[in-house]
Amino acid sequence: MAKYETMLVTSAALDEEASTALVGKFKSLIEANGAIDSVDDWGKRRLAYPINDEEEGVYTVIKFTSEPSFPAELDRVYKITDGVLRTMIVAEAE
Repeated sequence: MAKYETMLVTSAALDEEASTALVGKFKSLIEANGAIDSVDDWGKRRLAYPINDEEEGVYTVIKFTSEPSFPAELDRVYKITDGVLRTMIVAEAE
């Protein structure tokens, strides 16, 4: 098992309920394939540059532990999900 950190930026155009449901979807996916260590909701922030004509995004950082093969699957799901503007997954240094 390895430790990872993922940051995801979801569209601020979604209402709060839809945004929470979207993040909840990813939390349950991570829990099904590993363990969540912490979740840090940064809330709505202005983007450094417009993404898909949007000026703001909702930031969430999730630290988790999983098998090394899982982050590739998580990234695949991020890419095919509507409402996700940007994502990043990094392995934490040991």
